[in-house]
Amino acid sequence: MKKDHKPAGPSQRMLRVGELVRHALSALFARGDIEDEALAGAVVTVPEVRMTPDLKIANAYVMPLGGMHAEEIVAALNRHRKFIRGRVAPQIDLKYAPEIRFFVDETFEEAGRIDALLRSERVKRDLDDDSDDSQED
Repeated sequence: MKKDHKPAGPSQRMLRVGELVRHALSALFARGDIEDEALAGAVVTVPEVRMTPDLKIANAYVMPLGGMHAEEIVAALNRHRKFIRGRVAPQIDLKYAPEIRFFVDETFEEAGRIDALLRSERVKRDLDDDSDDSQED
């Protein structure tokens, strides 16, 4: 009797292709090949690209330097995604070029929120209580 085994996370192939797409997007943005007023002068970073298991869709998480106008920049990139797909496709060795969807990367914001929470007085007070308890033992 076999049990169905599903991987806990993305496969190695999904990760590898995601990195290829991420590097291709970063190079495209660095060259400034996309002509759009919203992108003029914007430095856009691509921290992560997540591929679907069939490698047909690439979800690219982007963040402009400084985090300013992120929603506008993502909207501009989504408007030009056919052009971007055409530029990225030759750089990756796949049978089909993935459809690229752009999203605002919120990991930096989330990390800042967690850091602020850890530095809060309430957490410091709880940590001080724990250190007092361990000294009594």
